[in-house]
Amino acid sequence: MLTIGYIGNGKSTNRYHLPFVLQRENIKVKTIYRRNPEHDSWDRIAGVNYTSDLDELLNDKDIQLIVVCTRHDSHYEYTKIVLEHNKNCLVEKPFMETSRQAKEIFALAKEKGLIVQAYQNRRFDSDFLTVQKVIEEGKMGDLLEVEMHYDYYRPEVPESVHSFDPASSFLYQHGCHTLDQVISYFGKPDHIHYDVRQLLGQGRMNDYFDLDLYYGRLKVSVKSSYFRLKERPSFAVYGKNGCFVKQTKDRQEEHLKLFYMPDNKDFGIDTIKHYGVLTYIDEEGTIREEKVKSVNGDYGRVYDDLYEAVINGKDKTITDEQTLLQMEILETGVKNLK
Repeated sequence: MLTIGYIGNGKSTNRYHLPFVLQRENIKVKTIYRRNPEHDSWDRIAGVNYTSDLDELLNDKDIQLIVVCTRHDSHYEYTKIVLEHNKNCLVEKPFMETSRQAKEIFALAKEKGLIVQAYQNRRFDSDFLTVQKVIEEGKMGDLLEVEMHYDYYRPEVPESVHSFDPASSFLYQHGCHTLDQVISYFGKPDHIHYDVRQLLGQGRMNDYFDLDLYYGRLKVSVKSSYFRLKERPSFAVYGKNGCFVKQTKDRQEEHLKLFYMPDNKDFGIDTIKHYGVLTYIDEEGTIREEKVKSVNGDYGRVYDDLYEAVINGKDKTITDEQTLLQMEILETGVKNLK
């Protein structure tokens, strides 16, 4: 049994973590710490201890792993405290505010023989897993280009922000997902072209980015905007012999926002209208088009990997090197914005 606790009791903990953890029989949630009990807005979970005494969580000998689910500007401080109390640690995204902080945290964990890891749940998005399956089946031929889009039409968000903070930029908050997907599957790029903008002008939030990552002749583009009235496809993948287009995103977040939880059998699962379309030329030269059944996603797989790492000593799936590379790309992307 892996016994865990949480720092933070807001949306992140209750929407993106607990629904998956509570499904797992080999993981026990013992304690949740929050500074302000009067701000509690989520139903309490039976059998879980809620406390406003951080020391109670940190000094509990039963707890092996603490999950930091707080604002990004407190990740470094809380993660360091957790490691100093000899607990393994999982940290919400973005992992840290700077690569310098990330290096220090990884060094401290190594010194103490502990595991610290970023919560990169989007590695287990259905659309991303389906793209991997299609690439590996080989019908598209040699891979030439991958386009990844994460679009909104929410102009009220950037319009309400009148200062620039790198760690709360669009690139940090959402690019961390798509960039981690790229790094996890394709590795370290040969070079990167950055186009990171403040569409409303200097002194406003970063509300647009377009990064091209090059791997030999393969180009992987990661694009997002707050001003897309009609979303671009989640993925468009092009090879020498064909292409695969997945219009819709993974549905886990969609269902979580509706409080339709993972204990439902069809949670997060695509129906046929959500399937991507593969178009390719077969060995006889005939153009074929087929719908591809989506691979099921599961954010809880992050916790399955952590269980194996903490309890059984297996290597982490989300490595320090991958997280540091992602942090360096995020930093570079926003360094010239003001």
